[in-house]
Amino acid sequence: MAGLTPTYVLRRVGMWVLTIWLGATIIFIIPRLAPGDPVSAMVSRMLNQAGYVENAGQMIEAWRARFGLDGPWHVQYFNYLRSVLTFDLGFSLASFPSRVDDMVLQALPWTVGLLFIATLISFVLGNLIGALMAWRRTPGWVRNLLPVSLTFTSIPFFMLGILLIYVFAFGLRWFPPSGAYNSMNEVGWNWPFIKDVIYFGTLPALSIVVTSMGFWALGMRGMMITNDGEDYMILAEAKGLAPGRVFWFYGMRNSILPQVTALALNLGAIAGGATLVEYIFAYPGMGYLLYLGIVTNDYTLIQGIVFLLIMGTSTAVLILDLLYPLIDPRITYGKG
Repeated sequence: MAGLTPTYVLRRVGMWVLTIWLGATIIFIIPRLAPGDPVSAMVSRMLNQAGYVENAGQMIEAWRARFGLDGPWHVQYFNYLRSVLTFDLGFSLASFPSRVDDMVLQALPWTVGLLFIATLISFVLGNLIGALMAWRRTPGWVRNLLPVSLTFTSIPFFMLGILLIYVFAFGLRWFPPSGAYNSMNEVGWNWPFIKDVIYFGTLPALSIVVTSMGFWALGMRGMMITNDGEDYMILAEAKGLAPGRVFWFYGMRNSILPQVTALALNLGAIAGGATLVEYIFAYPGMGYLLYLGIVTNDYTLIQGIVFLLIMGTSTAVLILDLLYPLIDPRITYGKG
């Protein structure tokens, strides 16, 4: 193995910086292409609630100046880049004086707790099902039973979420239809609160796991079928190795690399949350926060959340590129 060369590492870090810069630029431009602005939208909501707001025009101009929205685009852009480089996400335009940093720090643990666990469970179950479906030594009844577990793969996860709420929340009343925990319990590392989180998070996690594990299964099944006739597989069986050893160390190990790549991208995208799932279940995560930012036209909140999503995904790809030789020794970074 040629190993990681300094040139390659510098090139990948440069691509990482370029990706983040392009992503940050795009998320600065897109919200500003929408009609209206967040300050006018905020005053409109106040008018709808109160019926009359004195000096509304002057208030709009004062707030636009307060948030730097009255300057030219290039001035707003460079101020935005400076805040991004210092990880100062600023104040929320719709929830002032709340800071975007504080809002994100409150929502991020809920999203990470939900999506990280749900993604890992889906990854493990999906890859195991896919590998068993393709493995020649899998008993026939197991091979016929496994596809049944993928029945809900074609259903969008938010539609399955609605179905789960109808059946298990309103029908059987086993789980609550929304929320993340019982507000009567103290937030912290105590058993009543942890039990609450598990109880409230079961349905949203289940909607993600059931609908996504089929994609892992189909990908692993294709890779296992491709590798099944390889020389190393035939040699391992000819040497009389135990079927379990052949399955895990020769079949799955050599088929898992593309799945690990997809897993890294999924984990890197966790910061963006599962918007529709969190909205349906009123789950206080990053996806629900992003939805609120879009509805209220909150530039700074949208930019902060999407920037974290870009950072997470780009960093996951960078780390994965640098770790590939450890996952599969056949991959080298020497000159071809």
